[in-house]
Amino acid sequence: MTTTEPTWWDLGACRGLAAEIFYPDDEDGALDAKAVCDGCAVRSACLEHALASREKVGVWGGASERDRRRIVRQRRRRA
Repeated sequence: MTTTEPTWWDLGACRGLAAEIFYPDDEDGALDAKAVCDGCAVRSACLEHALASREKVGVWGGASERDRRRIVRQRRRRA
């Protein structure tokens, strides 16, 4: 029997919640998902995953599509 370490997505506060929460129709709808992310222990890892894989939709690591685009622009300016 092998034991594997849990990955960050196994430890997310979102685990077991309806996926629809994290794919809202607008920025106002993203507030519920962001509230779940606020207390999540793996929020940073989730956000970095979304940025690295260029997720185009949904709330990841407490950031909506618009938020992630802003983060990418800020990081490019600093580089």
